[in-house]
Amino acid sequence: MISFKTSESSKPVQVCAMMIIVTITVYWLIILQSFLVPLLVSVLLSILVSPITLQLEDRGLKRIPAIVLTLTLFLGLIAGILYVSFMQISDMIYMWPTFYEKANIMFQQFEVWVGQTFGFQTTTQIDDLENMSANLLKNTGSSALLTTTAIIADIALIPLYMFFMLYYRTFFCNFLYNLLGEKEKKRVNRILFRIYDVIHNYLAGLFTVMVIVGTLNTITLLVFGIKYAVFFGFFAALLLLIPYVGVIIGSSLPIMMALVTKDSAMYAVGVGAVFLCIQFLEGNFITPYIVGSKISINPLMAIVALLLGGMMWGIPGMILALPSIAILKVIFDHSQRLKAFGYVLGEPQKDEIDARFQVEPEHETPEDAGSAEVVGSDDLKREKESLDVGVV
Repeated sequence: MISFKTSESSKPVQVCAMMIIVTITVYWLIILQSFLVPLLVSVLLSILVSPITLQLEDRGLKRIPAIVLTLTLFLGLIAGILYVSFMQISDMIYMWPTFYEKANIMFQQFEVWVGQTFGFQTTTQIDDLENMSANLLKNTGSSALLTTTAIIADIALIPLYMFFMLYYRTFFCNFLYNLLGEKEKKRVNRILFRIYDVIHNYLAGLFTVMVIVGTLNTITLLVFGIKYAVFFGFFAALLLLIPYVGVIIGSSLPIMMALVTKDSAMYAVGVGAVFLCIQFLEGNFITPYIVGSKISINPLMAIVALLLGGMMWGIPGMILALPSIAILKVIFDHSQRLKAFGYVLGEPQKDEIDARFQVEPEHETPEDAGSAEVVGSDDLKREKESLDVGVV
């Protein structure tokens, strides 16, 4: 009895301590964003390219040449993608005056339609919006330059981080063994292998899905005659990195291009309809078949993680939200005290969804039964008295 009371009284203290720890953790995650984002991206990319390094080492290469060759191939692929993208963007910039003129005409027509339909006077609001935009660009030009410089510096650190993570991978495992003890070595190995398996299969499957969806998007835009079909098609596929939100952004850009460059709005409707069908196929058939159930996170927790990641780190947080929560689920599943959190993050079984919530009836004690009998007898007496009164 004494130990039970002690544990019950310590629960509020444990809850308060947990809330303080979570608050401090979130605070430092926000403060260290510029350091943690490139580091986490490097961890994920290192897991993605590690099979290439391991295969090169198995064929006789030393670790350093294998890592350098792996990073060279990876960076070459990224450079090729960026080169094609910049070529497309440069052509778009060259034709920007034409796009701007057509977009301005469409905007004026929309302004007239709104004024005639709803009776709004939008001229003043539009002028104020243009003035605010000009002032914003004037005041934030230097800050935007500094932000861009910081982003480029962070991106330049990623290959360096990847090199050392691949080179010191055994050293980091030994660190965990020394930190948690030799008795936990098997358990640590299971957790690390599971994390590697989940993240690698997820990233490799996501890359395959982006290639398939990008190809389908490009074919669609080519059929409708939309300019820069390759860029918009694969850019929309790249935005699959941001769950749920990226799909909307990726499909809106080619729709806007169709509205500006085509004479009929039906082209934009057709592009939107086909993109909607492609996203339906991606969400229900392509991604489940290729990625599978490697990241078994239920949609509610995925949306919550997406929103929290966006609140803390913006777009990088939204991209890193799903892999991060998948890593946490693996850790929770291998901990007895935290297994319940891993359970609530995962996808429920079908019988758990279809089952109804039921409360088992409590067993009545003799005192409850006696009181029930007394109440029942009183009710019968009152009912008999009321009947007698009614008869009289």
